[in-house]
Amino acid sequence: MLKAESNHNGAAESRRPMANLSIGEYLIRRLSDYGIEHLFGIPGDYVLSFYSMLEQSRLKVIGCTREDCAGYAADAYARLHGMGAVCVTYSVGGLSVCNSIAGAYAEKSPVVVISGAPGMNERKNNPLLHHKVRDFRTQLEVFQKVTIDAVELTDPLTAFADIDRALDAADRFKRPVYIELPRDMVHAVPPITHSFRQPTWEPDVKAIDEAAAETAQRIAAAERPVIVAGVELHRFGLQNQLVELAERTQIPIATTILGKSVISEHHPLFVGLYEGAIGRNEVTEFVEQSDLILLLGTFMTDINLGIYTANLDLDKCVYATSEALQISHHHFHNVALGEFLDRLNSLDLKPTTRTIPDAITFHRDREPFEIEPTAPLRISRLMSRLNTCLDLDTVVIADVGDALFAATELVTHDRGEFLSPAYYTSMGFSVPAAVGAAAARPDHRVVVLVGDGAFQMTGCELSTLVRNGCSPIVIVLDNHGYGTERYLQAGDWEYNEIQPWAYHKMPELLGGGKGFLVDTEAEFDAALSSAWDDRSQPTIIQARLVENDASETLKRLGERMGEKVAGR
Repeated sequence: MLKAESNHNGAAESRRPMANLSIGEYLIRRLSDYGIEHLFGIPGDYVLSFYSMLEQSRLKVIGCTREDCAGYAADAYARLHGMGAVCVTYSVGGLSVCNSIAGAYAEKSPVVVISGAPGMNERKNNPLLHHKVRDFRTQLEVFQKVTIDAVELTDPLTAFADIDRALDAADRFKRPVYIELPRDMVHAVPPITHSFRQPTWEPDVKAIDEAAAETAQRIAAAERPVIVAGVELHRFGLQNQLVELAERTQIPIATTILGKSVISEHHPLFVGLYEGAIGRNEVTEFVEQSDLILLLGTFMTDINLGIYTANLDLDKCVYATSEALQISHHHFHNVALGEFLDRLNSLDLKPTTRTIPDAITFHRDREPFEIEPTAPLRISRLMSRLNTCLDLDTVVIADVGDALFAATELVTHDRGEFLSPAYYTSMGFSVPAAVGAAAARPDHRVVVLVGDGAFQMTGCELSTLVRNGCSPIVIVLDNHGYGTERYLQAGDWEYNEIQPWAYHKMPELLGGGKGFLVDTEAEFDAALSSAWDDRSQPTIIQARLVENDASETLKRLGERMGEKVAGR
């Protein structure tokens, strides 16, 4: 059985009886118990009754322009706040949000999907109701494939228990769940008293002790150990355990691209991102020359491992996630990641003496950035200028493509303040994600890095940001098309071109915000300075890049993936 863990204790609030609550009211109460304060979505007739109930509750409903955008917003909110929620109508809404939720599942983001549905009394004799596809269970069966639990609230006697089970699964596994609410069940009051009983899971204490002891022995014997920290440490709130382990043992820390900012990148033990052959050579060599590699909460994905160019010797690895624990060729079962780290930190661990070469401490003592006023804009220089603004109160959201690969050059100051779909890599994530980030971190400056191709997919979510008084800085990396694909497949292919937009004029269309068109370093510097000082409205900066410019990471990625894309 897949083991799970939770770092949330707010669920205990609902162990008291819930008498005289309707199913809709109980669902709203339970969402609040898990700390959810905002809900994203688009209304429709099958869910209007529940939307009216939401509007009268303490939850703030944020309407988006598209259902998939609402899903991205809820995903970003969950990554920063602990759990998110999206509410849509039946089929046309639910199936539209499906891709966003698939990404949340792939990257372990606990989003609660609530979908309206035809009432039970409407389903008699199998009528052809609007939005219906095939049969009334089609949407439920689709979501069973992309969530950790999917429930249909068709019976008042079991509805409360089904809600409890689904929300507990989202919290424990950090995966999305699906709750389908027929419209004639919203106001139904179960005829019995219900009290919440949180499921329990008993870990294998002997396995935890044995795994921790063996890991401690390996640490004591290692001369060149390293920690490769992954995104699960953020999802399960285990950053403190990570830092304690590193500081007690003085083991340097690298992170994966998906786990970027799982700790502050200004920490003295941080050495950089490990990306196999597509990353910086100094970091790659430092990790791969280690005689002990602690892979903690790390997804072993193709992007994380540099398109499988990572050269990690299994005999030297301790691989610990929320779902598996493997030390070399030894497998341990029923050991949760948090419990393993806690037990390891309780042991008498001896500090190691591995030094970090000056060549890879690029994030410390770097030369001050100086503007070359008339120089045309290049993406790495753009990132260097942006780096001068980042602080503890900045959230950076990077979309797919060179927005992500170039953003690996940024140095984050705080934990969990860098968001990107770096595993599922769904274009269009970033602008709607800014809606969720702004709700989750209203006191932070939100910066969006997005290519022009990705912006054209979901950029209209700027409208939601304007409507809700948010003030993100959206930097559109304008290279007139799909720049990543140009590096993945040689040739001048027309299908990589897109219609050029005047992105900086979007505020005129939306009736709010301000825009800048920049071509040089001086123009970008002035636009960024103006935007950073203005917290009253969104800013969009259209950054026109030098023709065929790209980050070094993207260039290396193109070399590695070129043969695979060509089918060779």
